Amino acid sequence: MSNTGPSTDGVMPVNRWLQLVAGVICMVMIANLQYGWTYFVDPINAKFHWSRTEIQVAFTIFVATETWLVPVEGWFVDRFGPRVVVMFGGAVVALAWSMNSFASTLPMLYVAAAVSGVGAGAVYGTCVGNALKWFADRRGLAAGLTAAGFGAGAAATVYPIIHVINTYGYDKAFLWFGLGQGVVILVLSQFLKAPKPGEAPKAARKLSQSARDFKPMEMIKTPAFWILYVMFVLVASSGLVVTAQVAPIARDYKIAGLPVNFLFVSSTVLVMAGIVDNILNGLARPTFGWVSDHFGRENTMAVVFVAGAGAYWALGTIGNTPWMFIATAGMVYFTWGEIYSLFPALCTDMYGSGYAATNAGLLYTAKGTAAFLVPAASWLQSSTGSWHAVFLVATIANLAVAATAFFVIKPMRTAHHARLAAVQQPA
Repeated sequence: MSNTGPSTDGVMPVNRWLQLVAGVICMVMIANLQYGWTYFVDPINAKFHWSRTEIQVAFTIFVATETWLVPVEGWFVDRFGPRVVVMFGGAVVALAWSMNSFASTLPMLYVAAAVSGVGAGAVYGTCVGNALKWFADRRGLAAGLTAAGFGAGAAATVYPIIHVINTYGYDKAFLWFGLGQGVVILVLSQFLKAPKPGEAPKAARKLSQSARDFKPMEMIKTPAFWILYVMFVLVASSGLVVTAQVAPIARDYKIAGLPVNFLFVSSTVLVMAGIVDNILNGLARPTFGWVSDHFGRENTMAVVFVAGAGAYWALGTIGNTPWMFIATAGMVYFTWGEIYSLFPALCTDMYGSGYAATNAGLLYTAKGTAAFLVPAASWLQSSTGSWHAVFLVATIANLAVAATAFFVIKPMRTAHHARLAAVQQPA
């Protein structure tokens, strides 16, 4: 299969790998909006003496606008193409972090967080949706690589951000990186376009695909979509709990500041865990996306979520020593990060690629819903006095999702495609 797709009019076809690379780099440029935020919290606290809880409200606002507005942004992508929407996202990202640099009140910080989420969502939803359209034959891999840019991309910018914060101040870091990220996104947006009919390869025959494109309102009327939504919420909330609480967990285990050495690197448990977690979080997305392209979405979900259940159980029972904490926390990241490739790919398999950006965006709002369950984990931990109950709930949730994928969604998808084939057969 050609990497570029067939040419139907004698014009040189667009290289779809260029589309993918541009999308991945754009995702890297918005990664630290989420994963780099934690490094700004204490400097903001030191300057204005707002509580950490008040400052972290901005993060919740960011996640909400970043996820819940993706379907709206996807609607614009499906109708006007990816270039315009990503250009908009780049401009808004630059504006948002510039606003952060001048924010002197909590309401200003919250408004900047909302604007930041809008920009990040525009880039995220567009790049994932565009990858799904160009790579129908390798949908899991393409979505995984694109999502990996967001999951692991912060590694490229976190250390420079920390250096600028320590040397010049957090406001300069917000301003300089905000403008720089925005400019890169604006430049790369010029390379993005949606495939024309016949320009992208057809879907892989080994995977069951939808015989027609479902509009968003059609999709949300099907039971399978809502089952997928609940599955996404359960797995995402489990992972977000660890993402948001990995430092408190390490401190409660009384190992956060203990020294560890690996090869020529000497650091603390918490720093080493952060490095390992980000790498595995990004690696999981293309890895399991590729696996699902070859062995089936639901089969892959069943295996990886059972492994995820084991990771949560291990973190809660044997993860209280330095290297076991690093290993078990890393396995949690490795077995939940792939949801950002598996669920969009499965959604597009079921409902077609014509409205992929909007449809996958609607499913992606489950991340925003999951974020509001994170405080419940803090309440459970404080009520019981340990993290054991939290990880037990996460273990059960992941086992339930694995069973649902294999025993419910898999037969539902087969029946769904059979019905569509039967309807189209007379034609």
